[in-house]
Amino acid sequence: MRARIDGPETVYLLPVVGPGRVLLGVISLRNLIAAEPSTPLSEMVRESITTHALTNRETASREFLSHRLIAMPVVDEEERLVGILTMDDVLDIVDEEDAEDIARSSGSEPLDRSYLSSTIFRLVKSRIVWLLVLAVSAILTVQVLEVYEDRLDKVVILALFIPLLTGTGGNTGNQAATTVTRALAVGEVRIRDLGKVIWRELRVGALLGAVLGLLGFVVAGLVYGVAIGLVIGLTLLSVCIMAATVGGLMPIIAKRVGADPAVFSNPFISTFCDATGLIIYFSIATAVLGLS
Repeated sequence: MRARIDGPETVYLLPVVGPGRVLLGVISLRNLIAAEPSTPLSEMVRESITTHALTNRETASREFLSHRLIAMPVVDEEERLVGILTMDDVLDIVDEEDAEDIARSSGSEPLDRSYLSSTIFRLVKSRIVWLLVLAVSAILTVQVLEVYEDRLDKVVILALFIPLLTGTGGNTGNQAATTVTRALAVGEVRIRDLGKVIWRELRVGALLGAVLGLLGFVVAGLVYGVAIGLVIGLTLLSVCIMAATVGGLMPIIAKRVGADPAVFSNPFISTFCDATGLIIYFSIATAVLGLS
């Protein structure tokens, strides 16, 4: 160790290999120093949590942090040591991945340099693609409004609540998506937990919708009448249930198909909830107000 002290990335956790560089385990520097000089290494070796060389770097880093490690050996398919993952590596990776997730969740691509040193063209390029995608997908909302245009002509008051309902749906969906995306990243939720997530978000959405729906019913009912209040209350309840469920579902689907869960959060969920929320809204209004 003294002869090669300048070579290794870290000396706090030492990998022990056998013939063919097959990893046998690790020894901590503390135990090595504290042991009697005559103690064989084989008596100090302990099993180590490892990661595969082809494992996604964010996945490996999140696992590293979840186990509170100071270093993690990297092995190939034959369990041969090929390197070691250190805390410095993990912090750099997590920082880059979090910056990328934050950027994509807000509908833009991450910058490869600082904001002030990026050119105007680079800033525009990082945002324009997502804006075009969202503009095209927003056509769905326009088409829904066109379908229910006759209902709006009959009860103009319904148009006043559209921003409230679409905003509530988008915010509810984004809250659920952000929570589940984070849980996926740190390993608290896995793809096999899809049913549990749906059931949990369904109940969360129902409780949120009940509170907001009751408030909407009271306020809208006092100002515009009981019928309008009932429409708003029922719509808020339904939209919250739908948005929370979809928001919790999409990141897991993204993970399953190999996509970045952050991409499926804010931009797409907002658009989906806008269009679906309007369909729910006008369907409830048609039934409650007797429109046709």
